[in-house]
Amino acid sequence: MISRLHDPAERGFASDNYAGVHPEVLTALTVANEGHQTAYGDDVYTARLREVIRRHFGEQAEVYPVFNGTGANVVGLQAMADRWSAVICAAQAHINTDECGAPEHVAGLKLLPVPTEDAKLTPELIDREAWGWGDEHRAQPRIVSITQSTELGTVYTAEEVAAVCAHAHDRGMLVHMDGARLANAAAALGLPLRAFTTDAGVDVLSFGGTKNGLLLGEAIVVLNPRAAHGPVFLRKSSMQLASKMRFVSAQFLALLEGDLWLRNASHSNAMARRLAEAVGKVPGVRITRPVEANAVFAVIPRDVADRLRKRFRFYTWDEHTGEVRWMCSFDTTEEDVDAFAAALAEEMTG
Repeated sequence: MISRLHDPAERGFASDNYAGVHPEVLTALTVANEGHQTAYGDDVYTARLREVIRRHFGEQAEVYPVFNGTGANVVGLQAMADRWSAVICAAQAHINTDECGAPEHVAGLKLLPVPTEDAKLTPELIDREAWGWGDEHRAQPRIVSITQSTELGTVYTAEEVAAVCAHAHDRGMLVHMDGARLANAAAALGLPLRAFTTDAGVDVLSFGGTKNGLLLGEAIVVLNPRAAHGPVFLRKSSMQLASKMRFVSAQFLALLEGDLWLRNASHSNAMARRLAEAVGKVPGVRITRPVEANAVFAVIPRDVADRLRKRFRFYTWDEHTGEVRWMCSFDTTEEDVDAFAAALAEEMTG
């Protein structure tokens, strides 16, 4: 038995990755832990997960659990690509800014980032980089990657996703969705998961779990079987095949067999709305982005941010403007939000 090394009363708004594991997920791990099960995904929990994923995304869906979001994105994109392929994405996309070049270094894919105001691509924005097919000097645009919800906390509507997919498909390209916060988007839209993924035309999905209450684990979900080649082999060669996969799959079952995925996401979204309302009343605080999921972006003085960070962890998003990001998670409480807003008000007048 190890000694507790942290203060469980410490709270923060830096990332939904800071949160612990949801108790129902811990219970699922305990249930899956008894006895022996076949390794590398040939276990009963992964088999059940395939059934549950098809219930959410359609009978054609195939799921490949992996360790983390970068792994899901890299393997999913690799499976959709040729060696000479390029990926069109928003400039703010996680694959472009926060994965240490993994899609390019590991997958060998050229990223074609497009500047956007809200981290969302449109058909018009896609066309800025959707050109040059047949030119041997240019990496060939093959994939459009969108993020749901985006790095700026914005959410694509089902109609916006469908427009992106139709435009990409008309030009012979495929669509990948980075769904690290897919559940938050579903909660914000009030739609089932397949309504803005499978039904909208998305080909391959990275489905996030860690930010929504899991210990670890994400999943590649192939929605269009014709769009992905060899994901089972790419997962292994990219070091994303879990030997004890039952423990990743059991966590997703805890989320998806019932409504835990939606309860968690709805709560974190609600806490973000409460936070935005509370801090928006503090003189001198300017909310900079629409609060559509579980993120709040604001501009506050740098000295205030530095002092406030000694009480609550959070990140500066843009060093040039002083824009900061505050994230809520499944375990953020109303008391957490109110305490943070009160502390911000104190520091603004201090």
